[in-house]
Formats: sequence, structure tokens, C-alpha cells
Amino acid sequence: MSPSRTHASRRPAVGARPPHAVHVLGGGVAADGPHAPSARTAAHARALARGLTARGVRVTVCTRHDAALRHSFTGTGAEFTALPGRTEADAVARLRAVCTEADLVHAHGLRAGLLAALALGRRRSPVPLVVTWYALPRAGPGPGHASRADAAHDLVTRLLLRRVARAATVVLGTTTELVDAARRSGARDARLAPAPVPLTGAGPSSDREDAAAEEALRSTARAGVGAADRPLLVAVGRLDGRRGHDTALTASRAWRGLSPAPLLAVAGEGPGRGALQRRIDEEKLPVRLLGRRDDALRLLAEADIALQPTRCRGPSLVAQEALRAGVPLVAAASGGVPELVGTAAVLVPCGDADSLASAVLGLLADPARRAALGAAGRAQARTWPGEDATAALVLGVYDEVTRAVADR
Repeated sequence: MSPSRTHASRRPAVGARPPHAVHVLGGGVAADGPHAPSARTAAHARALARGLTARGVRVTVCTRHDAALRHSFTGTGAEFTALPGRTEADAVARLRAVCTEADLVHAHGLRAGLLAALALGRRRSPVPLVVTWYALPRAGPGPGHASRADAAHDLVTRLLLRRVARAATVVLGTTTELVDAARRSGARDARLAPAPVPLTGAGPSSDREDAAAEEALRSTARAGVGAADRPLLVAVGRLDGRRGHDTALTASRAWRGLSPAPLLAVAGEGPGRGALQRRIDEEKLPVRLLGRRDDALRLLAEADIALQPTRCRGPSLVAQEALRAGVPLVAAASGGVPELVGTAAVLVPCGDADSLASAVLGLLADPARRAALGAAGRAQARTWPGEDATAALVLGVYDEVTRAVADR
């Protein structure tokens, strides 16, 4: 019998108290205000809440007060408790009270892990702490370029990683890179636990009428960004100097002389937009900055090639959506991307504009290879874990750590 089927059928005995797991998302405050969980973190937490409550676990979600976030957990079966946002100490005190009767605590992300570690630090009876790492904090620019502020930031980051890793009973990393980082930071137990990839509906339809409608939408979307009669490349990400857009702009010089010249459409907004636009104008690059787009993932699904030109700190949503939609992907071989895509994408060295340009030109000249990569991407996406398998894996971890406490 499969692990998911085993755990799906396991429920507390009649009259027994259901196991209580407190899930912590973000919370607390900083100089720029309360911290909210990322969309990816919140989506994973919702999926787990849904799967765990279906298996008889009582789940209480603790995070900062956010009406939209609270509403997103409606229907999962989880309880919701808002943490005060006045001071970090207030949030810790409230979380400590919520955890009084918890069988275990599951923190989502590093900041949530620190909050949970502080809340559990004074408990006489140890409560297991499971922490899921989704991404590593951003590091400074590196030796020779780092300012004192950058060096201080890196030091704080290392201390945060070490504090959370050593406080956790188990660290679950969504990529092997994160698992390795947890072990280097002193985690007693670090394991791979990929987060399920949420469905967005951006993939192609198999129904004939729906497929015709999809094609109409595809033509409209491409025309809307100026690529009705030219190849379309799409990159998605904040324009903050860290997403590799400069590398992509440099690479675009290689195809601006083609006829018609492929268009690189960049969906995203940020402080780096002005500098990027000046480069585009001065160098007459075939690039268009689209700004913030609510339909960015839909547009990505209409592209001829998707680009992920920079290092990704965790699982890449762009890579996930490109493969699921059958769009050939050219991505930087770093972070969790190689593990995610396998052989179903073209990987290039991070920050190497020449390699990026060569990969794009090769795919543009080879429709058969693009089609093969698209098919391979869909096949790879089908191997990714779903919500049910992920909930079963996490429940197995819960069983293990709570049993270890009971046996002491």
C-alpha cells in the first residue's frame, strides 16, 4: 500500500484527541512593517492544511493579521489565529500561548522558524519543531564589492540560518540545495520535501472548442505585446538588478538583426526599470518592459521561449509554469532549477550572456527541438509531487517526531 493511501486512511481513534499541529507563517515586525509570507509559501501551507485536516490532524495557522490571507484558508479545515504586529515580542508571546497544547509546530520559512524557535525556547516539555525552507535569503554582492552594510547583512543571515537550523527538530528543504544549506548550518535532521506545484490553469486545453478559444487568446495576448508576427520570448521577475535582466538584454543583441527580430517581453516592475529602459533605447534592443502584469503567467504560456536568466533562490515559478505549459525554457543552471527541470530545459551558466544568446538562437532555428522540449517539459511536470503525496510525506514526519518525544 502506498504511503499516501496509508496516511489517508489513518485517523485518530474514536474518543482520542486529534493531533494538533500549529503552523506558523511569517508574522512579527521589522523596520518596514509586518512580514507576510510569500505567495508560494502561503500556497504550500494551504495545501498542507487541506491535506492534513483531511487526515484527522487539527491545524491552527498563525500569522500576522491579513484579511485576504485569512480568507484564503477558508475551506481548508484549519483554524486561524492572527499574531499581533506591534512588536516581535508581542507576536512571540501570542504564539507561545497558542502552542501550549500543540503536539508539534511547523514553521514555514526562516522568519517564521525564528519566531517559532523563540516561542518554544522556554517550554519545559519539548515540542517538536518542523521548519520548511523555501528559499535562502539573498546574499550581498560578494568579496571585493560588499559594503559594511552588505557584510553586516550577510552575518545576520548566517546567524539566522544557524539559529533556525539548530532549533528545528527537522528541516524540510524544498530543494537539495536548501537541504545542504540546512546541514551546513547545523541542522540535526534535514530532508528533501518538495512543495507541490499549484495549478494555475495556464496550460493548454485538450478539448477541441476550448483549444480554439485558447488559440484566439494566444493570438490576442501576443498581439497585445507587439509580437503578433514575430517570435516571442518572455521573462518574468521584479526589476531590481537581481533577476538577470541585464544579462538578458545583453543576450538580445545577438538576435536583434534577425528578420523578424524576436521580441523579449519582460513582465515585472521595480527600481531598476529606468536603467533597463535606457539600455533598450540607447542600444535599440528588441526588448519591451511590460511592467507589472496580473496575467504574467498566462503570457508566459503563450511564449515561443521562456527565459529564467538568473539564479533562483528556491523552486522557480517561471520554470514550473513554462514546463507545465509546454514552453521551451532557457534557464540559469543554479539554485533549485536543475533539480526541478531535469533534462527538459536548456541550462546555461548563470550570468553568461553569450551562452544565453547561443541557446536562444539555437532554439529559434530548430522548431523540432522546441517541440521536443515542450513535450519533455510537460512530461517532467507530471513527475512533480501533488498535494496528496506531499501531505502524506509531511504527516509521516509528524508521526516520527511526535513518537520520538512520546518515547523519551
